Amino acid sequence: MKKTIYALIMLVAVSGLVISSLTSCTKAPKNIGLQLYSLRDSIKNNVPATIEKVAKMGYTFVEPAGYRDGKFYGMEPSEFKALCEKNGLPILSSHCGQALPDSANRESTMAWWDACIDAHAALGLKYMVQPFMGGDAYQSLDVLKKYCDYFNEIGAKCKAKGIRFGYHNHDKEFSTQLDGQTIYDFMLANTDPSLVMFQMDIYWTVVGGKNPVDYFNKYPGRFELWHIKDKEEIGASGMMDFKSIWAAAATSGLQYGIVEVEEYNYDQFTSCKMSVDFLNAADYVVMPK
Repeated sequence: MKKTIYALIMLVAVSGLVISSLTSCTKAPKNIGLQLYSLRDSIKNNVPATIEKVAKMGYTFVEPAGYRDGKFYGMEPSEFKALCEKNGLPILSSHCGQALPDSANRESTMAWWDACIDAHAALGLKYMVQPFMGGDAYQSLDVLKKYCDYFNEIGAKCKAKGIRFGYHNHDKEFSTQLDGQTIYDFMLANTDPSLVMFQMDIYWTVVGGKNPVDYFNKYPGRFELWHIKDKEEIGASGMMDFKSIWAAAATSGLQYGIVEVEEYNYDQFTSCKMSVDFLNAADYVVMPK
């Protein structure tokens, strides 16, 4: 029943777009990207075919999450960049990272970052984003502070190569408090805005019990990237007040919005297509130029 109702809603929305296009100039797709983890089952088997399908959905750029040993999904940076650009999909940002090093592996960790940053610079992207911390960061303010210092250091390395570094949250950064301080607030207060921006995953923020708009108002300009997400396809759950969140987009500092679909009511391609269609159909969704 849930799938049927949502499919009908999407049919009405898309039909509205079709009717509108018959009576006015056809609207260009909004500048919305896709986190390629959304198609993880497909891309691990056939990278070129997956990228081609993303372009046909209506997305305008991509965010990979497949860096390893100097390559992206097993492809050299120049090869992966050429593939994406051939399909009209510039690479804007990428997910990657390393846990906080200790004295024994600090040198190797920093060498890893140097190689990683060089590989990403070869893509010509704007952002690199770390989407995790070790479990000990959620247990100790001392460890969390070390992570903040570490992120500032990596941010400086990225800045030297013309790239912005950032952190992507999940729900525990909001639902966990240490000595009376919410982890996410502590991170915002202890990272340098000139070195570290935040990619807010607006779904995980809500799951963590917080309102994204409250953070936009309290820390204006810190959230240059959004992960636009819902429990399944964008708009499917009814739990996300996207309209009020978008009303505060300028305050947040939003530069680019990126869809990520982690759970599905349909196959992965259908769910990703429905998500971008929902955003393109919503009048309140206005992306920065």
